[in-house]
Amino acid sequence: MSDGTLKVFAYLLLLEDPTPPPFLCIEEPENGLYHKLLESLAREFREHATGRTGGSQVVITTHQPYFVDALEPEEVWILEKGQDGFSTIRRASDDPLVKSLLARKRSIF
Repeated sequence: MSDGTLKVFAYLLLLEDPTPPPFLCIEEPENGLYHKLLESLAREFREHATGRTGGSQVVITTHQPYFVDALEPEEVWILEKGQDGFSTIRRASDDPLVKSLLARKRSIF
């Protein structure tokens, strides 16, 4: 079994815990996974966090555009380190560039 397959099984097992922890933090879940699985994995994380009473708050860090593409802009937060050494955070749905890209996408479809 590949490392990626083992990771997916571990994530799914974690998400099916009958007494889930209140907070899950997962760093770069895309490592070792086939990029086409990322949409399904994002959906599983979303359903865990929002689909049932007692689900965990889920925070995921990623640099993978395929994973981010599987999320809604309201679910994505952008963190940037400034020249002063301090980080800023903003919701992707509030970013002017993201708004422009979404408007263009909606006009095409």
